[in-house]
Amino acid sequence: MSFEVWAPHARTATLLLDGSRLAMRAAPDGWWTSDAEPRHGAAYGYLLDDDDTPLPDPRARWQPDGVDGLSRVHDPSAHAWQDSGWTGRQLAGGLIYELHVGTFTPEGTLDAAAARLPHLVDLGVDFVELLPVNAFDGPRNWGYDGVLWYAVDESYGGPDAYQRFVDACHAAGVGVIQDVVYNHLGPSGNHLPRFGPYLREDDENTWGAGVDLRLPAVRAHIVENALMWLRDHHVDALRLDAVHALVDDSPTHILQELAEEVDALSAHLRRPLTLIAESDLNDPTLISPREAGGYGVHAQWSDDYHHAVHVALTGETHGYYADFAPLSALAKAATRGFFHDGTWSSFRGRAHGRPLPPGTPAWRLVTYTQNHDQIGNRATGDRLAAALDEDLLAVAALLCLASPFTPMLFMGEEWAASTPWQFFTSHPDPQLGEATREGRREEFARMGWERETVPDPQDPATFARSRLDWSEPYPADGAPTRHTRILAVHRALARLRRAEPDLVDPRLERVSAEWSDDERWIRLRRGGLEIVVNLADEPLRIRPAADVLFATAPLDEDDGAMLLPPRAGAVVRI
Repeated sequence: MSFEVWAPHARTATLLLDGSRLAMRAAPDGWWTSDAEPRHGAAYGYLLDDDDTPLPDPRARWQPDGVDGLSRVHDPSAHAWQDSGWTGRQLAGGLIYELHVGTFTPEGTLDAAAARLPHLVDLGVDFVELLPVNAFDGPRNWGYDGVLWYAVDESYGGPDAYQRFVDACHAAGVGVIQDVVYNHLGPSGNHLPRFGPYLREDDENTWGAGVDLRLPAVRAHIVENALMWLRDHHVDALRLDAVHALVDDSPTHILQELAEEVDALSAHLRRPLTLIAESDLNDPTLISPREAGGYGVHAQWSDDYHHAVHVALTGETHGYYADFAPLSALAKAATRGFFHDGTWSSFRGRAHGRPLPPGTPAWRLVTYTQNHDQIGNRATGDRLAAALDEDLLAVAALLCLASPFTPMLFMGEEWAASTPWQFFTSHPDPQLGEATREGRREEFARMGWERETVPDPQDPATFARSRLDWSEPYPADGAPTRHTRILAVHRALARLRRAEPDLVDPRLERVSAEWSDDERWIRLRRGGLEIVVNLADEPLRIRPAADVLFATAPLDEDDGAMLLPPRAGAVVRI
């Protein structure tokens, strides 16, 4: 091992190692190297040209003093792994649980999150998906403002705590998915431009300058980071944030390159490794096999199913929800994966998307009724629990967990958490903090919100309000509440999903739908099962069934037929 850094902008580079200055040698293609021994725990940084202020290593794995401080050498092999018997877990058939480390527990650490694993195991979770944990500027953040992609933020416990968390998950039979951000860097604490042309100033996305994927060293920075999580931290899958913002005209797209490298590592490690992309393009090229001309990414988030369920349950039809008003939108999303598959999108003002190729396994689409974006990007961070009664929350659970796709829950959703999940930041720069605050308020003011009702993302209270309240699912007196009843619904549905092969059958051609917009009901046929949802205010007569496997409310009988109560759902064997 040696110290090396890509700094093509520098005329000279010096390694500052435990207080000593060591001149570095220029190597080809803008790299600088030193043969000094990288001892675990050693403090180091880089001095470029005549600047006496050391910069942290762009590939630092440990930043105990924040993103402006010196890096520390972290040897990933120093951890005594206990998961030698872990053979991995395939995504197909799995249930994902998305959580933010800082607000999942009162302590906001990885060790505290590990202590809550029994709750997730009892719930029936197969994968924990962590929002980004890479080092960011300030004490709190969603994680999408990270600037040192290789380091686990110290507020969560740093890299050692991360390895303990993964070990604990595997011991509990739970896989780990890490959310990573390769399309942009945070607005403060980013020193990469001092080293080299990492950013492409001529092509900005929603969050600022995009990453310059034309340069081999920048591509390698991304690929090696992905492999680090999977190889050195024993992670099972990566969720790739907003891949539609990655601009790449190379002969081999960065997503295909990532998929190829991850598949090769999977073969070497002999356990499943999965890439899940977030994309709003509805382009099946992303998840189509490479031998069929696709990139070979294994799965992607699909917002269309969320939008259709959200509109059906809440009646909200503003913005991008407008096209999803009829129940036919839910029927199409449930049976064909994408709702917009070349159809007109009123929100975008153009035709959008392409159909999934026949035979695409349904598990390749990760779907949800709530997630961090769909909650946190609302003005007040309100969950479905703030708008829906207990009956409709149970229906939401049914539509999520009995869908043909890979279901995902957002932390607290399983017990109808009353705490919001709001947008919070802690930018140390006062001007940046004010710009973030005003930008947020202005955004929602244009949509008719009073400015003072939009929480201040810089206020620590906004962060504090977003922490889960664990007394809700586990009340001290043990008395049943709304929270415990909704938790019981999720547990029962997760058990049913594991018990019934039809509920994890990935063949979309075996899914069909009937619906009535006038009578407000929808039926989804999945093999020998039928998921029936009644959204009306009157009971719904459903065909006689040999077996009722699950119901959100007790069913009555009338002249040989079953009556599904208003605002209720059931799974029946037909």
